[in-house]
Amino acid sequence: MVSKKYQYEDFKINVKLALSALWVSVMFLYIYGDYFELYVPEKVAGLLNGQNLLNTPYKLLFATIILTLSSLMIFLSLLIKLKWNRVLNISIGIFLTLFTLLVGLSSFTEWRTFYVMLAFLESIITSIIVWKAWHWPKN
Repeated sequence: MVSKKYQYEDFKINVKLALSALWVSVMFLYIYGDYFELYVPEKVAGLLNGQNLLNTPYKLLFATIILTLSSLMIFLSLLIKLKWNRVLNISIGIFLTLFTLLVGLSSFTEWRTFYVMLAFLESIITSIIVWKAWHWPKN
């Protein structure tokens, strides 16, 4: 009896699509981290009484700007031309890699081990973004 060999078709994914998908993954990890942090004891009470890290309008604005960068990169990775696409993905990717590593390293407590894990994963993905943008194939 002759066995059939199956040939699976694979196709090359455009770099812009890959970068956008990576940014989507980073955003999901950010959202999961912020959601799961609500289960940390005293977190909700701190939000209600103003005893939290983002206790001023300016700190909240700063955090919003940082998290908006990755949200915008989902769309911008698909839209903008190659030169600026590479520059933005590399620069924002490096910045967010370092930022999330700093957040992860400063979160080593029993109740925030999940946050450390998510920060580690976010840093890996943003590093992959930098690597893919840096090694963008030439036509």
